[in-house]
Amino acid sequence: MNERHTRAGFAAIVGAPNAGKSTLVNALVGSKVSIVSPKVQTTRMRVIGIAMTDLPDGGRAQVVLVDTPGIFRIAKRRLERAMVAAAWQGADDADLVALVVDAERGVGAETQAIIERMKEQKAPRFLILNKIDLVAREKLLALTAEINAKLPFERTFMVSALKQDGVQDILTTLAAALPASPFLYPEDQAADLPLRLLAAEVTREQVFLQLHQELPYEAAVETEKWEDRPDGSTRIEQTIHVQREGQRAIVLGKGGTKIKQIGARARHELSQMLERPVHLFLHVKVSERWADDPAHYRAIGLDYEP
Repeated sequence: MNERHTRAGFAAIVGAPNAGKSTLVNALVGSKVSIVSPKVQTTRMRVIGIAMTDLPDGGRAQVVLVDTPGIFRIAKRRLERAMVAAAWQGADDADLVALVVDAERGVGAETQAIIERMKEQKAPRFLILNKIDLVAREKLLALTAEINAKLPFERTFMVSALKQDGVQDILTTLAAALPASPFLYPEDQAADLPLRLLAAEVTREQVFLQLHQELPYEAAVETEKWEDRPDGSTRIEQTIHVQREGQRAIVLGKGGTKIKQIGARARHELSQMLERPVHLFLHVKVSERWADDPAHYRAIGLDYEP
C-alpha cells in the first residue's frame, strides 16, 4: 500500500483520575496495553497503544494512543508531580488530544483545570463522555453543552468503554483526522512498552485488585530478571516495593496466601499476553524511600522532579 493511502499519528488521551482512559485505550487497541483498576491513579507512565483501522476512502490508518496518567489539579507529592508532567508532555507532543470525562461525575475541579490547560494547545480536540450507561440522556446532552461552552471541541462522543459501546466510531474519527503518513510502528505491534515494564504493570494491577483499599497506590513492582528459556517458556523475577513493614505483611497475607494469589493471577495473564508458559517469582521488599529515588522514576518512564 503506498504512502498516500495511509495515515498515522499520535492521539493523547487525557482526563481526571479514574475517568476510564485506560479502559478506553484497551478497547480501542483490542488488547491489554494499560492496567485497569478501581483505584485512582494506576497509570504512571505514558503507555502507548497502537490501533489499526480502515479508512472510508479504502486506505488504512495507524492511531498511536498515548495513555497519560490522570491529571491532578494540585500535585503535592513528587510522584504526583512527575505523573502530571508526563501527562502534559504526552498531550503537548500529540497530533490530536481527546479529553475523557466520567459522565456520571461530570465536570469536577480536576476536569475544569484540564479544560483550562487545553486552551493553550493547538492540536484538534475531541471530547469523550464515558460511562454513559450510568447516566440519563438529558444529563448527557446538558453535559455536552456545558463542556463545549467552556472549550469548543471538534466532536463529542458518548461511549461506554467498559462495554465497548461507541468505541469504533472514536477510532474511525481520530484516524481520519491524523496526517497522511507512513506507519510509525509495525502493523502487528499493539504497544510500545518494553516487556519488562509491561510485565511489572500486570503484576501491579493484580496487587491493587487483590488488596483493594488495604494498600496505598505507591506500591511499585520492578522486573528484576527476565529469561527466555530453551523450552519456550519465560522465567520472570519481580520485586514488589512497599514503604512499611506492615504493608509487606498485607501483600504476603496469612501463610503467604495473598502473594500466591497475586502471582497466580499475574502469571496467567502474562502467559496469555506473551503466548507462552511463564514462571513468575515474586518478592516483597520494604523500600521506604523509593518514591524519592531518581533511578526508580527512570525505570518506570518518568522524569524525576526535585
